[in-house]
Amino acid sequence: MTIKELERQTGLPRTTIRFYEQEGLIAPERRENNYRDYSEEDAATLEKIKLLRKLDVPLEEIRRMQQGTLTLTDGVRRHIIQLERAQDNLATMRSLCQELAESGEQLASLDAGRWLEKMERMEEGGTQFMNIRKNDIVTRYGGTVAAALVFVALMGGLIALMVWGLTVEPAEAPPLGLMLFLLAIPGVVIIGVLLALWQRIKQIRGGEEDAASKY
Repeated sequence: MTIKELERQTGLPRTTIRFYEQEGLIAPERRENNYRDYSEEDAATLEKIKLLRKLDVPLEEIRRMQQGTLTLTDGVRRHIIQLERAQDNLATMRSLCQELAESGEQLASLDAGRWLEKMERMEEGGTQFMNIRKNDIVTRYGGTVAAALVFVALMGGLIALMVWGLTVEPAEAPPLGLMLFLLAIPGVVIIGVLLALWQRIKQIRGGEEDAASKY
């Protein structure tokens, strides 16, 4: 079957199907025209992966199940343990939030050190709180990096267009000087954007009012 038919049968978008294929979780055969030919077995495998991923079973665990180094029963039982730990952590955080809410403290007078010491003792006992460095840095960097990448991609497309203009028949091409000038503009802009992005990242790492830098 085609990937479009596979999308309809499994309910998975083609980007996800391609990702699982790249990860080696499915291996469709190739037709004579080199197009992929997905089988019912591929569809069944994807539905199993979909089920386990909806239960938040890690991809690496699913891979081990496929390879036969981990049984479904053992893998799911291991996942239950992880879920129970996460549930305990959430219950602890909820309890602390409730306690903080009922304390009547205001932000201006909040003794954060006392609460952090309490949380550190809990962490020594195995409780896991939010990794604020990981989450805050991803949040802070994400928009800047994404915007820069989109802009660079657009400029790269413009460069590709200019290069194409240089490769057409001389009679049809614009003047060489104009093409070189237009080609230089996006190149300079891309370098400027990348330098600005690097400077911004250095500022964030330097501690520019970033909560993550305090931990």
